[in-house]
Amino acid sequence: MIKNGFLSGIAMLVAVAGMTQEAADTARKEQEMPQVLVVGYKDKLLSKVPGSVSIIRFKEIQQLAPISGNDVMRRVPGLNIVDEEGAGLRINIGVRGLDPDRSRNLLILEDGVPVALNPYGEPEMYFTPVIDKVRSIEVLKGSGQVQFGPQTIGGVVNLITADPPAEERTELRVKGGQGGFFSTYASYGNTVGNMGFNVSYLRKQADNIGPTWFRINDLSAKLRFQLSEKSSIGMKLGVYDELSNSTYIGITQSMYDAGGSDYVRLAPDDRLPVRRYNLSVTHSLQINPRVNLQTTAFAYTTTRNWQRQDFSYSSTAANQTGVIWGDRSVTGGAIYMLNSNGHRNRQFEVMGVEPRLTVKGKIGDKENKLNAGVRYLYEKAREQFVLGKKADATAGDMRDNEIRSGHALSGFIQDELGITKRFTVNAGVRLESFNYNRRILRGRFPVNGATVVADTNVLAKQNVLAVIPGGGFNYVVNGSLNLFGGVHRGFAPPRTKDAITSTGMAIDLDAEKSWNFELGLRFNHANWIEGELTFFKMDFDNQIIPISQSSGSTNATGLANGGKTAHTGVEAAVQLDFGKAFNWKHSLQVGSNFTYVNSVYSADRFITSGTEKINIRDNKLPYAPSFIWNGTVGFESKGGLGIRFFANYVGEQFADELNTVAPSANGRIGRIDSRMVFDGTAYYQLNKKVNFNISAKNLGDKRYIASRRPEGIRVGMPAFVTVGVELTL
Repeated sequence: MIKNGFLSGIAMLVAVAGMTQEAADTARKEQEMPQVLVVGYKDKLLSKVPGSVSIIRFKEIQQLAPISGNDVMRRVPGLNIVDEEGAGLRINIGVRGLDPDRSRNLLILEDGVPVALNPYGEPEMYFTPVIDKVRSIEVLKGSGQVQFGPQTIGGVVNLITADPPAEERTELRVKGGQGGFFSTYASYGNTVGNMGFNVSYLRKQADNIGPTWFRINDLSAKLRFQLSEKSSIGMKLGVYDELSNSTYIGITQSMYDAGGSDYVRLAPDDRLPVRRYNLSVTHSLQINPRVNLQTTAFAYTTTRNWQRQDFSYSSTAANQTGVIWGDRSVTGGAIYMLNSNGHRNRQFEVMGVEPRLTVKGKIGDKENKLNAGVRYLYEKAREQFVLGKKADATAGDMRDNEIRSGHALSGFIQDELGITKRFTVNAGVRLESFNYNRRILRGRFPVNGATVVADTNVLAKQNVLAVIPGGGFNYVVNGSLNLFGGVHRGFAPPRTKDAITSTGMAIDLDAEKSWNFELGLRFNHANWIEGELTFFKMDFDNQIIPISQSSGSTNATGLANGGKTAHTGVEAAVQLDFGKAFNWKHSLQVGSNFTYVNSVYSADRFITSGTEKINIRDNKLPYAPSFIWNGTVGFESKGGLGIRFFANYVGEQFADELNTVAPSANGRIGRIDSRMVFDGTAYYQLNKKVNFNISAKNLGDKRYIASRRPEGIRVGMPAFVTVGVELTL
């Protein structure tokens, strides 16, 4: 049922739609900022990209009318998006069968700058840029990844925000929905003389999306200074503030089977505030027509203090509040809430500088392009665990206190040589060196058979050094078709916290390494049909398997060497516009993409289950569905009226390494069945200034299990309707 918050949202939308003001065209060109792009997208065919690529443009994002980035990213071939709280506040992306937990196997950038808490030591995405301010998205999964790091396994995602416009421009986008959902994005930009700027503010909130409420404020600005014909500076500043009731606890299997408790707030006092400040400056110098030097300096801090109530599955647990969820007659089927909580307080700092040089020239009569760069990065994390004596305690006794820091020096060189006008080869190598330490100031230690909390000063250090080669080719068959292929070394350093024990002893935890292969074709004919077909394989010498709390581990011991794994599969995508094909006045578009991947343990690995040791060789990896399919059909009239339908199918998957089918009583283990979910949007462009839209997610109100982790079942988001208006003045 649509609530009062939704009706008030509609009233505000109508009021905003009535605004009138003389303004310039919405399609005015933006001034190109000096910033790092992963692939760029001026060439529709992307004929020089040595690997599979997806570009999502602003119009496509608008047509999806997304609630969160999950709605957009799940349309990209090869990506498995796992919902956590329904609002998409923390995105979980699995690439080609890799574990999606906190997107730790993916390098995520915003305007070319990393956004992870600590890119080397803790790459988890506890902060995710809001989709409302994103103008386009680049996704790269091929050998071109050697230009980026430190994560070169799953791929690179670059979220690009609005650049300063060439002329005065004001944008206002307002959206309202069920459960008190409301989003307002406002921006103003202009170019005055040699300076361009764009300032934006986002307010986004909800009282009830599934079990989640949240409040987000995001203020950002971009400035561009044209110093001379050959030199320019781009600057970006941002402040992000979030408060939500995000939690780890999920419902039990008996609660799911009985129904009626899908979105109950099991721990109503749980709180997660996230505060982030970021600053980046990029200087671009065109030394001559063939040589460009671009230097980026960046710094950001993220504070993430998470207050979570304690609970137990045991009826005899001490310090209970009396609140019990689930079926007490089933062992492990009920949740007993405890009158205490834990505060996981973490503060992160990141600073870096990276000059990149591009040199275009010739070797003999062959066109040649050389890209090279170096980067110094410093990161630091402060972590405290505070024990609260009540369920809603806002302070308590410190149990753990530590500081982790690291210095990373990396460099890459990649050369692209045109063997002929149609055939291009590239080869490159990346070097990663990361020195880090972990200083324990307070912790838990075994003393005479008991665990004692005490102050200490334990320091342990380690170093990771890796050489990451890669190469590929592109062959342009004709103006509509090109072939590509490549191979590169995948690499990810172990998390700082998990490579050293809490007592300062080094763990025999290897860096994550793989060999990644691709072979594919990309086509675009007469601008009415385009697509891509890619065969891929990832062979891991040692895949790091997450067993942290966020991945559902009861021991919460971090990461473990998972041994050899193999991911083999195919991705395909095609988009057709029959309006362009037959010169119709209207547009009729049909699109489809699918991913098939077989992700298995490829060597002997034994897991103890009860009294047995089970070899999991050939078992599927957790949270790695074999088949994912997306489909879309859309109609748009010449008069500006459009309608689109989207379908998303995710095949069955398992929640543990043993591929257990029968669910556990607490809901954490068991098969996750396949599901098909349909979305729809309708929009009307009144003129070049005003656009209305209405969107419905999960049209059939499909009930399904989205995830069994971190700590119990998360039910997929129910049917959800939003309406919005967009103005460009």
